[in-house]
Amino acid sequence: MHNYPNVQLFINGLWCDAIGGETLPITDPATEHTIGHAALARQPDLDLALQAADAGFKVWRETGALERSRLMRKAADLLRARSEAIAYMMTREQGKPLAQSRMEIAGAADTIDWFAEEARRTYGQVIPARLSGVQQIVVKMPVGPVAAFTPWNFPINQLVRKLSAAVCTGCSIIVKAAEETPASAAELIRAFADAGIPAGVVNLVYGVPAEISSYLVAHPIIRKISFTGSTPVGKDLAALAGKHMKRATMELGGHAPVLIFDDADIDKAIAVTALAKYRNAGQVCVAPTRFLVQEAVAERFIKGFIEAARDIKVGNGLEQDTAMGPLANGRRVSALLALVADAVSQGARLETGGHRIGHEGYFFEPTVLSQVPISARIMNEEPFGPVAIINRFTDFAEAIGEANRLPYGLAAYAFTGSAQTAYALGREMETGMLSINHNGMALAEVPFGGIKDSGYGTEGGSEAVESYLESRFITQMNG
Repeated sequence: MHNYPNVQLFINGLWCDAIGGETLPITDPATEHTIGHAALARQPDLDLALQAADAGFKVWRETGALERSRLMRKAADLLRARSEAIAYMMTREQGKPLAQSRMEIAGAADTIDWFAEEARRTYGQVIPARLSGVQQIVVKMPVGPVAAFTPWNFPINQLVRKLSAAVCTGCSIIVKAAEETPASAAELIRAFADAGIPAGVVNLVYGVPAEISSYLVAHPIIRKISFTGSTPVGKDLAALAGKHMKRATMELGGHAPVLIFDDADIDKAIAVTALAKYRNAGQVCVAPTRFLVQEAVAERFIKGFIEAARDIKVGNGLEQDTAMGPLANGRRVSALLALVADAVSQGARLETGGHRIGHEGYFFEPTVLSQVPISARIMNEEPFGPVAIINRFTDFAEAIGEANRLPYGLAAYAFTGSAQTAYALGREMETGMLSINHNGMALAEVPFGGIKDSGYGTEGGSEAVESYLESRFITQMNG
């Protein structure tokens, strides 16, 4: 039997309640019942975390790369060993099926291992000098204490990239994790703490998001921020970071187009995209959303996709045969109902779904809309839920025009049998990530980030560590 805990703050190597004793209730989205509480940090708690991160950084930056790598690998092993208990907590607080929770934890452990190796590869550079006796080198140094802000949809995987990149480069970090899903984040932090990471290097707080972010981002101890969340909030934090000359990595909203060409393997396209669309109840920043299907294969694709949506078993994530759990909260249910109603009122066709399921829990039907006009809100606002929009196109130019129409540029997908079309897509699609004929995103070793209003910087691949490092040039003449 697994239990859901009350969640404390983690500051300077110790688990502790908030100084003021305040807590936040945690709700199971499948039952709407309160299952626990999380400590709510205020400014005195943040001051302690800042002092700890400052002191921890001074220790950690002097710790050798091999030792940092070793401790990170130990943390990854602990995470794997505790997978079943953590998966239970994640499903209770977030709602996703247990199988998806287990997969998230396994992926996070692999991410820690990958960044542990990057700790040993933060290479500098020797620059040939113009004069004899002159040495010119570039060294990479950790930027300093980091403030990281993470969302509830992937409470471990969204955090593990930021945490691993900071720790592997020698930075300390204060994590403001999502208040809706505190236990998952706490267990990731616990793995690092139990692995032997020195006190102050890793710190964890919860609280009022605007209150915490405005204080941490502006504070002189913090030298970098990393944020995953909505575009409006990301823009505000980026502006605040810019005001204080802080480095920032922003992974913001998306509205991913999916281009299905008439020479594609349609059965494969349906199988791959339906799985991706309804994973985590569609609450995925890179979820395929606007399906653009070429006329010749549109009817076949729509019919197959509707069948796939209707076959999904929706229920409590703790039940073995559940394929899709509830939405995270009641706000998401209301938002989706409004978006679907608006689309239908403007002439969209509701092919399946579109309604809340039952009266307990935040369950929503896997939904398919077709013939959706561009003026509909859902064509312009990220739905962040299990709703697929399927429209038609005639030629490449029309498809690209619609795919690039929105200010978002996080992820995009395409299915085609033509190498020429695939090449053209790579050049024309305005997106940070493009996956053709499969779903190949969010692996530790590949970039993860967007362009345009979807943010900047990457939290995956070898480039991810660069924003946690400063390049310092040193020139010396001998004699």
